[in-house]
Amino acid sequence: MLSGFLPVLLAGLLSVSLCTLGIFTIWKHRKWAEKSTNYFMYFASGILISVAFLIATPKAFEMNSNGPAYLLAGFLGIFLINKFVDVYICGENGVCQDFTEDFRIGVIAALGIAFHSLVDGVIYSTTYTASMFIGTTATLGMIFHEFPEGVVTFSLFKKSGLNSKKSFLYAFIAGGITTPIGAAISYPFISSLGEKTLGALLGLSAGVLVYVGGAHLLPEAEKESKKYGLLAFVLGLIVAIGLWLIKGFYP
Repeated sequence: MLSGFLPVLLAGLLSVSLCTLGIFTIWKHRKWAEKSTNYFMYFASGILISVAFLIATPKAFEMNSNGPAYLLAGFLGIFLINKFVDVYICGENGVCQDFTEDFRIGVIAALGIAFHSLVDGVIYSTTYTASMFIGTTATLGMIFHEFPEGVVTFSLFKKSGLNSKKSFLYAFIAGGITTPIGAAISYPFISSLGEKTLGALLGLSAGVLVYVGGAHLLPEAEKESKKYGLLAFVLGLIVAIGLWLIKGFYP
């Protein structure tokens, strides 16, 4: 089991590294980080959407005949969780309504990012258990969204009133280290599953990838449209399509 967990662990550590780079960059080089973040989001969304539909989804359907239902469940599930956080926790009438607006926007939103990062770790465990190739391609898309995630998480903590050092530490915990923790907790369970159950989890993971790429990263990038944003998105698509075309060479 240790050898099987190694690529999952490496993916988690790579995610931490890219997230930390984003945090450090926004702290020390704010102008460059703010200028570049959208390109990372465009590129990552292109990869994630393509990987989900071209690689992860067909494998999930092959492993489980109910794969389409799990794909939909994964997309709707993460969508509803986000809505619950936005409306009932962070909204004007949510449980944190008595806190200041800056606190709600900052700390509570960062908790949502921490949950997503934890789910990223579970996705790594699922995709690598299903196939080394699927895990590798999913990792490629996931790590490129870690840089903007680090930038955003640090900015949220700063907005809540924390100083730079505390914002760096809390952003690292919320957006970074939670990913390998999620992988380490989930892998022993996921690696012991049968093919049909693993196919169901892969379908759920594909739905989450579609949501992260198409309903989270892309709309965020579109809020501040960049001159070469479309090019970055297309490059992400091309990379994923290229991997899909050579998938026959991988297990």
